[in-house]
Amino acid sequence: MIFIGADYADLGLSPDELQNRMGKWFAWGNKMEQAGILRGGEALTPQIRRIVGENRTVTDLTSAEVKEIVGGYYTVEAKDFDAVQEIARDFPDYDLGGTVEIREIMVFDK
Repeated sequence: MIFIGADYADLGLSPDELQNRMGKWFAWGNKMEQAGILRGGEALTPQIRRIVGENRTVTDLTSAEVKEIVGGYYTVEAKDFDAVQEIARDFPDYDLGGTVEIREIMVFDK
């Protein structure tokens, strides 16, 4: 699951709101750990460096310069997309306009 939305700093959340929000994230992660389905994940910083095109043009961006950022991801083990969709129901940031993108990991033969 890939998490897309605004950077919390850009939303003007108070320290109490931010602490409450992080509590929801930790509770969701703990729920997945207890169910034995969480395989990993990370939060990502809002700093972005893009390298684009044949000339490899480098651009540094901030979250304020892009509409949405990838804020992090979780890798979970589930039988199919529907099972992951059910897990994603508890994503804490839907109320902030956040999005969960479900992607399957490609497995290559060696």
